[in-house]
Amino acid sequence: MQIGKVAQQTGLTIDAIRFYQKIGLIKEASRSEGGYRLFTDAEIQDLHFIREAQHLGFSLDDIRRLSVLRKAPDHACVEVRALLQERVHQVRAKMAELENLHNDLKRALRECDRGPRSAKHSAHADCCPVLERFEGKRARKRKA
Repeated sequence: MQIGKVAQQTGLTIDAIRFYQKIGLIKEASRSEGGYRLFTDAEIQDLHFIREAQHLGFSLDDIRRLSVLRKAPDHACVEVRALLQERVHQVRAKMAELENLHNDLKRALRECDRGPRSAKHSAHADCCPVLERFEGKRARKRKA
């Protein structure tokens, strides 16, 4: 199968497939007499594997490790479990970070809602408490 059809079938871009070949994540496809890349079912399966692992947020280095484990599964379950646990930990940390960001944004919106809304102020920072805070003016006003 040629690269365009493989890209459609796997949901990956042609550039991504070429990149995976370049970095050795998948082997170079054989070429037709016309120079077209021809992919086997095994190579297409490898690309599906990469796509699914990426969907779960694994890095290319992690995917490389998972690919090795997939082909030599002697102790794969223990190592795959460890990688999954690490990924779950990373996602939890990201969720906490996003929750903090969400709270900060809500706080800034409340601050904005309480701020003056007068058109008589000429500079935006004079009428917007959020911009004042971004510029550090509110902290200086409190100290003064």
